Amino acid sequence: SELREREERGELLRPLGFVLLVLSSVLLYLRVSLMDPGFVRPEEEEEAGEAEGQSLGIPQAPDAVKLRRCGYCLVKQPMRARHCQLCRRCVRRYDHHCPWIENCVGERNHPLFIAYLSVQLVVLLWGGHVAWSGLYFQQSWEWLQHNIFLLMSFLLIVIFTTVVLLLLVSHLYLISCNTTTWEFMSHHRISYLRHSELENPFDQGIILNLWRFFC
Repeated sequence: SELREREERGELLRPLGFVLLVLSSVLLYLRVSLMDPGFVRPEEEEEAGEAEGQSLGIPQAPDAVKLRRCGYCLVKQPMRARHCQLCRRCVRRYDHHCPWIENCVGERNHPLFIAYLSVQLVVLLWGGHVAWSGLYFQQSWEWLQHNIFLLMSFLLIVIFTTVVLLLLVSHLYLISCNTTTWEFMSHHRISYLRHSELENPFDQGIILNLWRFFC
């Protein structure tokens, strides 16, 4: 009867929802880490450059900028592509190599990476709320002995939540500006940005930038 009352109050849906969120987070992690982030293939390098320019609204390279072949894998790099030393491949619209997923974040998996961070943030916030609700603070050594693991779990959740939140906010900001982490950090080293008359030649306004990225 007690189980039925809890079911009628909807209390049993909360742990089920939490498990589904965790499962979604794991599936997104596997998807983002195992999928092709946008590797430039030798037989597709010309088509890749044209498709990238059409789909992402990327302007043509300025006359002063010559698209070059990669010195490592010898493919012709489309604009905004970069060679990753860890993956040993050139990646279209390279953002960064993420050690969490052991894969590059590029043109193909960047939106899913944002979805993964969002779901992971919800899971951490939910887990932090559960851990906090189980803490009843008392100024005694006996209380600390019985709650040390719960307290440590809560502190770890707070740390991870802060990291994921900062990472998600920074990525959303860069997406709204239509720039990547690599372009933001190495603006002075990138030829097509140094020779551009505009500070960010790819920026088309916040709404259009977000629309092109997510839709």
